[in-house]
Amino acid sequence: MILPVRKFDSLVIGAGGGGLRAALQLAHADANVAVVSKVFPTRSHTVAAQGGVNAALANVLPDNWHWHMYDTIKGSDYLADQDAVEYMCRAASHLVYELEHAGVPFSRLDNGKIYQRAFGGQSQDFGGAQAARTCAAADRTGHAILHSLYQQNIAAKTHFFDEYYAIDLINDDEGNILGALVLEIETGEPLVIEAKTTLLATGGVGRIFRTNTNAQINTGDGMGMALRAGIPLQDMEFFQFHPTGIAGKGMLITEGVRGEGGYLVNNDGERFMERYAPNARDLASRDVVSRAIYMEVKEGRGCGPNKDYVLLKLDHLGADVIKQRLPGIRDTSITFMNVDPIEESIPIYPTAHYTMGGIPTNRFGQVVVPVKHSAEEAIPGLYAVGECACVSVHGANRLGGNSLLDIIVFGRSAGNHIVEFLKSNRHHRPMNWDSVEQAMQRLRRWDDTSDGESVTQIRIDLQKEMESHCGVFRTEEILKDGIEKIRAIKARMVNARLTDHSNVFNTARIEALELENLVEIALATIHSAYARQESRGAHSRVDFPVRDDKNWMKHSLFFMQDEQLDYKPVRTKPLTVDTFPPKERVY
Repeated sequence: MILPVRKFDSLVIGAGGGGLRAALQLAHADANVAVVSKVFPTRSHTVAAQGGVNAALANVLPDNWHWHMYDTIKGSDYLADQDAVEYMCRAASHLVYELEHAGVPFSRLDNGKIYQRAFGGQSQDFGGAQAARTCAAADRTGHAILHSLYQQNIAAKTHFFDEYYAIDLINDDEGNILGALVLEIETGEPLVIEAKTTLLATGGVGRIFRTNTNAQINTGDGMGMALRAGIPLQDMEFFQFHPTGIAGKGMLITEGVRGEGGYLVNNDGERFMERYAPNARDLASRDVVSRAIYMEVKEGRGCGPNKDYVLLKLDHLGADVIKQRLPGIRDTSITFMNVDPIEESIPIYPTAHYTMGGIPTNRFGQVVVPVKHSAEEAIPGLYAVGECACVSVHGANRLGGNSLLDIIVFGRSAGNHIVEFLKSNRHHRPMNWDSVEQAMQRLRRWDDTSDGESVTQIRIDLQKEMESHCGVFRTEEILKDGIEKIRAIKARMVNARLTDHSNVFNTARIEALELENLVEIALATIHSAYARQESRGAHSRVDFPVRDDKNWMKHSLFFMQDEQLDYKPVRTKPLTVDTFPPKERVY
């Protein structure tokens, strides 16, 4: 089969904020850049980010980037790499102003400056009073950023392949990445996109859990491609459960609600966060609040007929504040719960939200793999940014408002590094058609029309087992059983088939390819959680309740081949300032 080929300087897979920010940097440097997205770009999951983007502008309260850096490292439970955190926090203010100039309609203070709200885990003066650091466009900040970046890319003549699905990376015998095999979803026709550099920006993998805040598209495609290319996934045991998802459904209720003054109550009407985080209360970090809600419900203080949720109260804020600063939250609550927060409290419960782990990178976006003597080397021409990557600025627990900052900072950083790479790599390497054929075999596997098990049923079972065995609280026994359950689900994939193959649209093949990614990433997540014998950030082991800096101040690396785990040290030395040494993490 002769496949069509398109050639570009750089291929970006994923059209969320990270991919579009990198593509814009490349287009402005006159690189010929292609962006592949399996949905129309403005439907990428960045559009769902609500609360805001962190930057120490000091528009509302005193602030500086060094305090932001401290909060991020403390929030990470000291697992974040401090050089990358410093780089991100120092760049934050400049890049928020860039977004403003690119057309992002931030909410304004009376003096015309960008409005900033309080968010969880923020402080002044290295752990002092509450800070106000999160720059917001009402409660639709991700929507505003994504649309502005897309418009800027259109103006810069970035080439978009809308509704194309990336199947696998193409590499040569020397380990260089040559581009990717993609599939046009409408026609089912494959296409080889040849590129001197390839950047993965495919987002997170919340769909491994049944109840989650993620869109249907968040299936870890870039992580799956990396695993099949022999690249490990880093820190996959750290999956953030957002404390305020709509109970029983999972839709996100932004932390910005609590930043505006909303608070949590149990069945007794008690503001229970005062017992778990006496100082920060409802604005403690997300892992702390999620575990507090879980404990309230477990100990019988939940609300509702089944006492299986708590309430988020914001009616005291007044109709004007809710309509002006939280209009999307009000719409979501009315639509999915028939609850108007102007009049009633919102039923909420923790829900799977954010992948702290991912493809290991350095602060330039280069994908790095371990070599001998604890060193790392970059894979030539391969980059990753955003939620699919692990740089690592979030460590064991991400602070709200740092995800949008992550994609903007490291999208630009990767774009800059690619520009320099292209200057010394001006020509395409010879195409490796054996690698293309290997990717095509993955696609042809779903042309099998024999009877078999439903892809949909396997996915449902996977999500159910992950929710049961790798949730907010974990034990060795539950995780060990979970590994066997996920292995059994992986074994079922051999007999999986598309249901009615004679009359099926190409999206069914996409769902099958996505499920292959989900299964492998679920294994990476639960294996990494089983191996880490401590509690740190979002990883809470009932049988190992204490953080163990002596033995576990290290990043995990999961390899798909033989389900092997390795480790590498946390980079505790910042770029220009003193190290923040680990200490007890209290709010």
